Amino acid sequence: MVNISEVTAAPSPDLLTPDNCAVLFIDHQPQMFFGTGSGDRTAILNSTVGLAKSAKVFDVPVVLSTVAAESFSGPLMPRLAEVFPEQQIVDRTTMNAWEDENFVEAVKATGRKKLVIAGLWTEVCVVLPALSAIAQGYEVYVVTDASGGVSPQAHEHAVQRVIQAGAVPVTWVQVLLELQRDWARTETYAAVGDVVKEHGGTYGLGMVYAQAIIGAHAAG
Repeated sequence: MVNISEVTAAPSPDLLTPDNCAVLFIDHQPQMFFGTGSGDRTAILNSTVGLAKSAKVFDVPVVLSTVAAESFSGPLMPRLAEVFPEQQIVDRTTMNAWEDENFVEAVKATGRKKLVIAGLWTEVCVVLPALSAIAQGYEVYVVTDASGGVSPQAHEHAVQRVIQAGAVPVTWVQVLLELQRDWARTETYAAVGDVVKEHGGTYGLGMVYAQAIIGAHAAG
């Protein structure tokens, strides 16, 4: 029941903000990309970098993790690593990142209770830590277009599994715009526009057009 007298122009506490979330990038590595067959791999890479730059614009803490980087899967993809050149990468032997003590300590160090997770593959490297984090009280948001599985079915079933456990499916642009939320926030306006124009496909092209026709202050 809605109590009209208590309705205010205030955001939901369920929304992601720069102060309440952390972004976890899990196993975006060459060997994992080779086995990804749920969607266009170039699009997944673009979404992953777009998500990374979104986190950087808003100074959201991130955790970067790889599995068996030197023995099997290869290094974190360069375009992602370049966004956070000073960031330490947590390498693991465990398929479930949440069973690695260094990874969990890195997550705890962020102090955030909302975790935005993207990774390869969705059915293993996303599902396992997502379920584990939820079991320990975290709120989990899975970035579906910055994640990929070995097949469309594997990816979709993995997404459905985490949804049933309480995770929220999102896309990288959704995360970016949820963090911005108001085009009057001038301190991040230009940087958000740059990310959209570089990684937002036709939405980004639309911003280029709007700014060319309307002017530099055309809203997104």
